[in-house]
Amino acid sequence: MKQPDHAGALAELHRESRMGAFGSETRQREIRRIDLSDYARRKPQIADALWQASVDVGFFQLSNHGIDLASVRNAFAMTERFFALPEAIKARYPLQKANNAGWESRAQVRPSTGTPDQKESYQITRPHMDRLWPGDDELEGFRDTMLAFEAQCWEVGMKVLSCFADKLGFASDFFTRAHDPRAPDYQSTLRLLHYYAIPAGLHGRLGLWRAGAHTDFDCLTLLFQRPGQGGLQVCPGREMAAQAWTPIDPVEDVITCNIGDMLMRWSDDQLPSNFHRVRNPAPGEYMGPRYSLAFFCQANRGARIEGPARKYPPISAGDYLQQRVNANFKGY
Repeated sequence: MKQPDHAGALAELHRESRMGAFGSETRQREIRRIDLSDYARRKPQIADALWQASVDVGFFQLSNHGIDLASVRNAFAMTERFFALPEAIKARYPLQKANNAGWESRAQVRPSTGTPDQKESYQITRPHMDRLWPGDDELEGFRDTMLAFEAQCWEVGMKVLSCFADKLGFASDFFTRAHDPRAPDYQSTLRLLHYYAIPAGLHGRLGLWRAGAHTDFDCLTLLFQRPGQGGLQVCPGREMAAQAWTPIDPVEDVITCNIGDMLMRWSDDQLPSNFHRVRNPAPGEYMGPRYSLAFFCQANRGARIEGPARKYPPISAGDYLQQRVNANFKGY
C-alpha cells in the first residue's frame, strides 16, 4: 500500500476553498427519486437508475427503502433528547478525531468558509464507542436505539453500493465486504446533527452558514431530514463556476443520498462527489433548531481504494479518511 496521497488531499481542499460565495438558487435541476421496492428482482433496473442519477447530479433520493417511519421518528426523538442534555454531560463524551467518534460543538471549519459550522454533532462509529455512550441514567435507551438504527442504515447503504459494484465491474458484494461491521477497523459512522436556532437579534443579518459548502469524505451518504427544517442545497461540479445551488426540500419518508469523495476515487471519477451546504434561513423562514441524521458508508480502514482502470495510486481507506478529517476539524 502506498503512502497517503497528500497532493490529492491538498487539491481537494483547494477546490473546496473556492466554494464560499452565496451564488444563486435554481429549482430547474431534478433530484431523482428511486424506488427500492422488490430490490432482488428489480436490481438491474434500480442499478441503472442509480447510476444515471449519480453521474448526472451525484444526489438522489430513495423511496420504499425498508426503514419504517416509526424507526426514523424514534431516532430523531432520541437525537433531540441527546442534544438537550446539559453541555457538561455531553462534554464527558468528547470527539476522538482519530476514531471519528463522540461529541463536538462548532469544531468543524470548512475550507469554503474558514468559519466553524453553526452546529453540534455526535458521531457513532461502532468499534470506538467505549466510554462515549451516555448511561441509561443520563439518557435511557439511547445506545440500543441508535445502534439498531445504524444497522438499518448499513443495510440500505449496502444495497445501493452493491448496485454501483455491479456497474463498475466489481463483484456484487465487493463494497459490502469493504464495509464489514464485524471487523475491528470498521469506520462507517452514524452522525447526529443539531444546527443551532438562529438568535432573534440575527434574524435580519445572518452572516454564517449552518454548514459551509463541502463534499463528503465517504463512499455514500444517507441523510434523513425533518419536515419544515430545510436549507440543504447541492451544486453539481459542472456548475461550480456559476455556483448555482438547488434546494433539496426535506421529505420525511425518503432518504437523500449523495456520492462521496471515496467512491469518486474508487470509480476513477465516473461517479462525482458534488458540493452541498446548509444555508441559513431567509427572513420569514423557520429560524428554530434543525436536526438531521447522516449515515456515512466509509470503507474499513484496511480496504484498498483502487479503481477498475487504476487512474489513481492505491490508498487505504484509513489513510484517506484520516487526511480529510484532519483538514476539517480543529482543536480535537
